[in-house]
Amino acid sequence: MDVLALLIAIIALVLAFLVYQKVGGLGDLKKHTEGLTQIGDAIIKATNSLREKTADVLDKLEAGLRARETGTKPEPKPETKPKPQEETKKDEESSL
Repeated sequence: MDVLALLIAIIALVLAFLVYQKVGGLGDLKKHTEGLTQIGDAIIKATNSLREKTADVLDKLEAGLRARETGTKPEPKPETKPKPQEETKKDEESSL
């Protein structure tokens, strides 16, 4: 009787391993992880872009309000140069 139980347990273990491999296994898990990483990177880039645009709009709004208070024309602020790619990556890593 014990031998039969051991044989059934071994067969169940082999079947579980085969089903796990067919469903995806580690390869499928790695694919999903890479996909989620790419989505996360895209969200970070979009957030940084939106943050910069919002800051620019608020700067313009502030300049307009200050000019309105003093009764003069607003002076346009010089455009900021985009950051090099390496510095942008460092900023993104530090924000996490």
